[in-house]
Amino acid sequence: MGLPLTLFPPCSAKIVELPLFPLPLVLFPGAILPLQIFEFRYRMMMHTLLQTDLRFGVIYSDSVSGTADVGCVGEVVKHERLVDDRFFLICKGQERFRVTNLVRTKPYLVAEVTWLEDRPSSDGEEDLEALANEVESYMKDVIRLSNRLGGKPEKEVQDLRRNLFPTPFSFFVGSTFEGAPREQQALLELEETATRLKREKETLRNTLNYLTAASAVKDVFPTS
Repeated sequence: MGLPLTLFPPCSAKIVELPLFPLPLVLFPGAILPLQIFEFRYRMMMHTLLQTDLRFGVIYSDSVSGTADVGCVGEVVKHERLVDDRFFLICKGQERFRVTNLVRTKPYLVAEVTWLEDRPSSDGEEDLEALANEVESYMKDVIRLSNRLGGKPEKEVQDLRRNLFPTPFSFFVGSTFEGAPREQQALLELEETATRLKREKETLRNTLNYLTAASAVKDVFPTS
């Protein structure tokens, strides 16, 4: 990972300029992100956004791997100006992008980006639907066992897909993997829905195996 200073995208790619906000988290299309803006440079960015289209790029950054070159547009759907010129924002994830050229770094990052869309899958639509349904089933089992281990009622988990097509559902699943931002970033960067769903299925399967073992131990050695 690491922002490119100069890359040469295909001529057919539409290039736009986008202000960037590096954060230690990953935003997915469709996800909701609350933010409080207090740094001076990002307060400056907000003043600019309020006069334009209220859209900026959220891009994952940490001290180990640096700043990613694939992120997600955050659109401000609600904002409140607080004391000391701070802002409280509610943002919604929109389209993904790839940074192709860093335009400037001060007072905040601005980059040229191209939009990312999933490529048509070699798997048929029916296979994608079946895969999405499998992932949903694993999610329900993970939630059920997590609730059991946490002492919460084991009630039936409701519909998680909410009529979402496989691609937006794959983004929703990725957004639930909180606490694993590098894995989330890898999922965000994938450009095939089937590949993303398969990777999420494997993660959920491993999580379910762990929770099943933990639940068995709890049954054998219940706490008093």
